[in-house]
Amino acid sequence: MTRAVPAFDWIGHHADLSPDAIALVDDGRDLTLTYADLEDQSRRLAAWMAANGVRGGDRVAFLAGNTTDVFEALFACAKLTAILVPLNWRLAVPELEFIINDCRPQVLIFSDEFAVAAAELDTPVKLRLGDDYAAAKVSANPAAIGSVSATHEDPWAILYTSGTTGHPKGAICTHGMFFWNAINIGHAVGLTSKSTNLNVLPTFHSGGLNLYTTPCLHLGARSINLAEFDPGKVLTYLESGEVTHFFGVPAIYQFLAEHPRWEDADLSPVESWACGGAPMPVALLQRYADRGVVIRQGMGLTETSPTVFLTDEAHAIAKVGSVGKPALHTEIRVVDEDGVDAGTGEIGELCVRGPNVTPGYWERPEANAESFTDGWLHTGDAARIDSEGYVYIVDRWKDMYISGGENVYPAEVEQVLFHHPNVLDVAVIGVADEKWGEIGMAVVVPRDEGTFDGEELLAFCADKLARYKIPKQVRTVGELPRNAAGKVLKRSLREALS
Repeated sequence: MTRAVPAFDWIGHHADLSPDAIALVDDGRDLTLTYADLEDQSRRLAAWMAANGVRGGDRVAFLAGNTTDVFEALFACAKLTAILVPLNWRLAVPELEFIINDCRPQVLIFSDEFAVAAAELDTPVKLRLGDDYAAAKVSANPAAIGSVSATHEDPWAILYTSGTTGHPKGAICTHGMFFWNAINIGHAVGLTSKSTNLNVLPTFHSGGLNLYTTPCLHLGARSINLAEFDPGKVLTYLESGEVTHFFGVPAIYQFLAEHPRWEDADLSPVESWACGGAPMPVALLQRYADRGVVIRQGMGLTETSPTVFLTDEAHAIAKVGSVGKPALHTEIRVVDEDGVDAGTGEIGELCVRGPNVTPGYWERPEANAESFTDGWLHTGDAARIDSEGYVYIVDRWKDMYISGGENVYPAEVEQVLFHHPNVLDVAVIGVADEKWGEIGMAVVVPRDEGTFDGEELLAFCADKLARYKIPKQVRTVGELPRNAAGKVLKRSLREALS
């Protein structure tokens, strides 16, 4: 007989041990919360919710920009074994309605800036907490709430996937998933109680919550939260000497490198740099390496909380393009279409298993049946493993297209195109063709539209790619559509350009 593992009270522990230590800095509101503050505020919010009928297992929807309030709500839910549902504030009202009606929350918490959207939502949610958020906490009795009684198996959050292939699904994230991610990524990047993380990712997303804010809160460390990404402000923080750890998606690193101050910025104070969310262009990795900044490429999913891989620093350059080896408490396989392990260097689908993996999607039995085989999560990523065990994500399994009977993985083509001096951003998609079945289309954001030459770009690929891999068409756009995790929405590109 197995015994449920208790989740324990992270914030209560640190509030008792080091109450004056800084937990969170909210740059957008010039607000600093110590662990004692965070414990008090989350306990008060929990008391208000409990007094208004929120019980264990109830969902708590949260609609606000990047503020530290989301972490108050997260730990308030922990104290009630309730389930936080952070909502993507970039979504339109009908999209928010879909999610809210799917998870059926007991309460909707929203900030002032989303009061109009909240009023327009056609949902059965009766309990709403908006501009009276602060007053509700003041009036609540924190002594009415006991310590955390959840176990590692209990859901702590539902994070809705970005919906790159259709309606979003709610990935159930347990207390255990948050814990094991804190262990996995904390071990990989060397987080300690003295570390300071700078978070620029949206906190409705697994990256914004867990890279590395919740791991810092697990350790009693500090996390600075920016209301929005501002490359100039980020550079100021990175130069300041107070930030030890930084995680970004490729687009963030691109914007930093394009900022006028980047060439002269002193980036040496930061101990750890990492990237994920999408493949990092090798040319951009090298640009940072030339400045002495080693960016470690990683990979994860909402369903894995999110850490699966992070390249070790010693091999970040030698194994450029790799996402490294699996995290300490995570297993991986690369399998062919029959579910048999692929050989060294062979491309197959990446599967993941471990305590950091979701138990499934919220009320989606058909999606669970499709996504899991004998406890292994099918990630939908095409990958290969080299002779030394390093993993390379070749592309999204569904982004592959077949041209003249040959498989083409767009990410491989994109890496070549990124080396062209007039390519700022690029995505390659497969489009229908009568002769070849499908051909590649390169969708390019040029550095200089006036001098951009599509034919010259294709000629640039001639000695770098097999002929069947070279795109046959080129389109230019002002920007590529991306989701909150920085992934290009290729389905949107196909619909717009095919």
